[in-house]
Order: sequence, then C-alpha cells, then structure tokens
Amino acid sequence: MNFPVQIFGILPFGPDASCSPSKVAALPIVTLNDLVSLVPKGMRLLGLDPGTRTIGLAISDGGLKVASPIGTIRRRKFTQDAAELAAICKERDVGGLVIGLPVNMDGSEGPRCQSVRQLAENLITKTGLTQPIAFWDERLSTSAVERFLVSEADMTRKRRAEVVDKMAAAYILQGALDALSHRAFNAAAASSDPSRNA
Repeated sequence: MNFPVQIFGILPFGPDASCSPSKVAALPIVTLNDLVSLVPKGMRLLGLDPGTRTIGLAISDGGLKVASPIGTIRRRKFTQDAAELAAICKERDVGGLVIGLPVNMDGSEGPRCQSVRQLAENLITKTGLTQPIAFWDERLSTSAVERFLVSEADMTRKRRAEVVDKMAAAYILQGALDALSHRAFNAAAASSDPSRNA
C-alpha cells in the first residue's frame, strides 16, 4: 500500500492537513484522518514524544478513544531504539503511530521538528516499518504535563522527571484521539440533521 508524503516543504500534520498529489512518495506518513482509516479495526495507536534523551510512549485502546502512558525508551543508537519500538508495536497490536511534532509557537518549524521528521523517515526507510505515521502538533505538551504534575499530583522534581515523557506522549495521543472523536461527532450530527446539510 502506498501512502502519500509531501517531499518538499512541510509534511502534513493535524486533523485537516492534506497532501499535494504532485509531490508524493511511497512512505507511510499520512494525515491523522487518513491514519485512522488505515488502522485495522481493533488495533491501537502508539503515541511518541521524541526527545533528545528519551522517547515517551503512550498507547490507545482498541476503540481509539483513550490514551494511556506506557513508558519511555532511553535513547541509544537508532537501531536499538527502532528494535524496541518494533517489539512494542508487535506486542501491543499497534496499527499506526502518532508522533508529536514540536512546532514553534508561531507555527513555524525549527531544528526540533526536522529531527522528529528525520526520526519518522528513518523508522520507515531503515527499519521497514509498515504502520502508517501521522504527526500531531505537540506545542506546550510537556509544560502542560509538568504543570499538572506539580499542581495536581504534587510530585517531586525527581518523580516528575521519571514520568513526564510518557505523560506527554499520552497528552499528545489523547489530543489526536479527541480531535478524531470531535470530527466523527460533527460528521454524525451533520448527517442526522437535515437542516445542517441545507
């Protein structure tokens, strides 16, 4: 199966992103909406929050409604990280990945986005990953989780450092799942209300 990816410029991310058909290649990087249609029923999404030292991990339920943090991968060599991700995908029935894309506050992309895009490309080209991948805007996810852990969970700095990456991955994945759920709700409401289609 071929999946579109924009070769030049910015890869699409978010629920409304689209690909330019004139600039596509056979890589499994897709929009979030396309990702859901490509994931077999009952399979899960794996959320990734890639950092320089760790990759936070979260998993969805089979109904793609709830994200739960599952752990972190301490980054080493790419091949070791990729092997660990592949094992998790197999063990947890993962049908697709949602990777947090750290866009700047003004919506532009900097070196961190380039690094995340390179990680996704390497997962595809160097490991033979067949699950489709979508990016999700993760602006402020880590700081939102940190605020929660300080104010609501009253965690020490040491304990926060142990859980923040996997919690941020869950925050990213839950944001993507909520966007999908909201879109499905609006589509169902529009089809059941004839006045909305007029």
